[in-house]
Amino acid sequence: MSDRGGIFAGDDPFAIARSWLAQAEGTEVNDPNAIALATVDAEGLPNVRMVLLKDIEADAFVFYTNYESAKAQEIEGAGKAAFVLHWKSLRRQIRVRGVVSREEGPQADEYYASRSLKSRLGAWASQQSRPLSSRLALMAEVAKVTAEHGPNPKRPPFWGGYRIRPLEIEFWADGAFRLHDRFRWQRSNLLHDWHIQRLNP
Repeated sequence: MSDRGGIFAGDDPFAIARSWLAQAEGTEVNDPNAIALATVDAEGLPNVRMVLLKDIEADAFVFYTNYESAKAQEIEGAGKAAFVLHWKSLRRQIRVRGVVSREEGPQADEYYASRSLKSRLGAWASQQSRPLSSRLALMAEVAKVTAEHGPNPKRPPFWGGYRIRPLEIEFWADGAFRLHDRFRWQRSNLLHDWHIQRLNP
């Protein structure tokens, strides 16, 4: 597309996303990799929450969570999810919609091992999204799993990653007088080439 230059230039949307995230890492006060992750439940009711994006691969976006959490159950049911990365400091956002698969192999083990010990033990202790009687009960569970798993806990079998392979990516940048720049990369399936369109603000 003739006018897709500057921050929108390039033939690889994942490279553009990595470039924007790298810029945001120098300007955002907290968590430039925070995404608002949207899923739907069995009745089609939407759900959204903030999680941390941990990797932008050659063809996918990866985050980690408890597989027994509400978000995971909804992902498993639909096989699809969407998210938005929004940076106030840059006045930009990236929207992604796609199909989801688990990452529960060596890559998940490596990421889990890179977390602080307290975070690793917390993953064992938390029954994410389920009712909790008190914070005291949670801390008692942390103490219990600390005694059970010691200083080098393995990744819990119920905790790992999800890989979102997009069918649609939209790059958005703020424009004067709300005449924003928007480019949508779209494909009908993961084997097809991207179709790129400029969208109205």
